[in-house]
Amino acid sequence: MLEILAYAIGVMYTPGPINLLGLHSGLHGKTREHIGFFAGVGCAMLILFVFLGFLGLKFINPSLLPYISLMGCSYIVYIAWKVLRANINISDNKANVSVLTFGNGLIMQLLNPKALVATMPISTIQFPAAGIDGSAIVIWSIGLALLAFGAPSSYSLVGMLMGKRIENPMFFKTFNLLMSALLLFVAVSIGYEHVYIKLIQQA
Repeated sequence: MLEILAYAIGVMYTPGPINLLGLHSGLHGKTREHIGFFAGVGCAMLILFVFLGFLGLKFINPSLLPYISLMGCSYIVYIAWKVLRANINISDNKANVSVLTFGNGLIMQLLNPKALVATMPISTIQFPAAGIDGSAIVIWSIGLALLAFGAPSSYSLVGMLMGKRIENPMFFKTFNLLMSALLLFVAVSIGYEHVYIKLIQQA
């Protein structure tokens, strides 16, 4: 049981596109507005845990995973563009940035290859090994989904605490640029590892 939690926390709370966006929202004072986005992330993980927990890999065609990853990379690039184009008007240390919605979080996490990396070993290996089945899968999935909700939320809270100490608007402009670059880097690295390499292996 502890192994499941250790793995889930280790994967979910390391920096990735979702957690970077959580940090970004906090720095711009948008933690409360982005609760829906964080909830969308948690719901996506709940869907993945339940689906994989009950159906495993039986209904997943591995040959489709690179194309799902490609859609995920494209969506990350789109979000990076939104971050880069955010209108910076600092007023009381807040920026006029686009609010990320529940749907943004749901779609981005469902298409995020790292979400599958997090959920597959737990749902298809660790659940059966621990004797977790039936309704227990749903209970565990809800708990793990709450952990997934907590990951970007905690990054956002850290960003909010940091943002309150910063008064120079140039910091926010620079941070937006850095966040966009990091998100693009994540998209390219995922694209190389989960799209290009996988398609080469299938050829």
